[in-house]
Amino acid sequence: MATPKDKNLSLAFNLALIVLGMLALAYASVPLYRLFCKTTGYGGTTQESAHAPDKVFDRVITVRFNADIDPNLPWEFAPGEREVKLKVGAQGFTHFVAKNHSNKAITGRAVYNVVPFAAGSYFVKTACFCFKQQTLQPRQKVNMPVAFYIDPSIMDDPEMKDVSTITLSYTFFPLNM
Repeated sequence: MATPKDKNLSLAFNLALIVLGMLALAYASVPLYRLFCKTTGYGGTTQESAHAPDKVFDRVITVRFNADIDPNLPWEFAPGEREVKLKVGAQGFTHFVAKNHSNKAITGRAVYNVVPFAAGSYFVKTACFCFKQQTLQPRQKVNMPVAFYIDPSIMDDPEMKDVSTITLSYTFFPLNM
């Protein structure tokens, strides 16, 4: 028969295991959530690919562009064009313009999403400035390209049949201020 001391030690050990497990899950939650969003397109997370598909459909979708910056980032950031009309499966190109208004080099990172959120799993980027951090020298102005396409599998999704506009949105945040 277990003594009260043995029961207390067993309880303490089990509680410590639960706490350690919860800490491990908390630590792993961000990378697991990013993986989930990247895989499913959840929350408007776009997909990435090395090349565009071979098949192009006649369906045209308007892709609008939005640009924002963190209020602490002394940059100007805007789309080079407000929108493009693109056939499903065709490669699209655009660019964003960024200018550092400060007297020092600043590194920033862009986060992105698409609206409607359900379109995230069909919006695929083949090249993007957002894949890595960007450093702008004092007063430097740069064009930042984006190459993308709308995955032809959107044609098979009945929930996406009425989607005629997708908005690609970027927000730049400072990394070294």
